[in-house]
Amino acid sequence: MIFDKDGTTTLVFQENISLPKFLENLQGAYVNIKNDNIIVNLFSFTKLTAGDVLEFLDFSNTHRKAKKSFVLVTDRVSFDEVPDEICVVPTIQEARDIIEMEEIERDLDL
Repeated sequence: MIFDKDGTTTLVFQENISLPKFLENLQGAYVNIKNDNIIVNLFSFTKLTAGDVLEFLDFSNTHRKAKKSFVLVTDRVSFDEVPDEICVVPTIQEARDIIEMEEIERDLDL
């Protein structure tokens, strides 16, 4: 598991690993990144489905309750295919933009 921290945002990605193993590793590392906004780069998973993305629902719900952003990045699954509780975007830049907008909303207490 690879972490790239930039300010209050951590980009998480992994190469050459199964999704269940990635989720297990993320669970183990979560304590170290729980205070950051999190972007999970899923580009290394070539066969990703909406069902696979739903595996991140608990992480998303937990993180958003703590008033932090949790964004998944993949072009294999559309945001229309998953519930609103999971934020899915096709690029890293869009993930950063989402986090910036959510930070502004939190600052304004919206």
